[in-house]
Amino acid sequence: MSQKLTIIFDLDGTLVETAPDLISAHNHVMSKYGFESKKSEDIKKLVGKGANSLITRSVWGQAQENFKKIDDQALKKEMVSEFLDYYTKNICVDSKIVNGAENFLKWCKQNNISLGVCTNKQDYLSVDLLKKLKINHFFEYIAGSNTFDYCKPDPRHLTNVIEIMQGDIKKSIMIGDSETDAETAKSAGVPFILLENGYTEKKNIRDTS
Repeated sequence: MSQKLTIIFDLDGTLVETAPDLISAHNHVMSKYGFESKKSEDIKKLVGKGANSLITRSVWGQAQENFKKIDDQALKKEMVSEFLDYYTKNICVDSKIVNGAENFLKWCKQNNISLGVCTNKQDYLSVDLLKKLKINHFFEYIAGSNTFDYCKPDPRHLTNVIEIMQGDIKKSIMIGDSETDAETAKSAGVPFILLENGYTEKKNIRDTS
């Protein structure tokens, strides 16, 4: 097993500021189906558990009459599909690499540190975004919400990535920006570094390692 240090990153809000393009896709869907639009800061509280969760939580938090609408599973499926279709076509319009992230990735490679991604964004979207931003080559493996039969906060999402990369759990670190990332790392027994001002509902997350 490799003795190198392994660092696993979350994606949205950790490596890339994706909020501008996520809110654009979100508001496109909400406008089309008669729901309220949201601001960029609002979307940061909904990101992290996948598109289905984002749409459900967004509508659920609106007026009482929307409850029955979002309980319509066919409608919800259609809205999620519309969101993914629009987002796929507009994934890198205003998204940008988090300030300082690319320099850190370069430093890691110079110091023989293995890098991977563990995100609840679907894997094909994650790879496409990282390619468009020209930083995909830094990562040995990129796992999305649909890569395995489970995803964060299930610790196997993280541990599987480390194992596939032939890393050592005891020599691995996760870097993320949300309670989902913190919970995943804690359950996996992996030290966790929390970034400030992340895409999360909670603003008082502590190091859970």
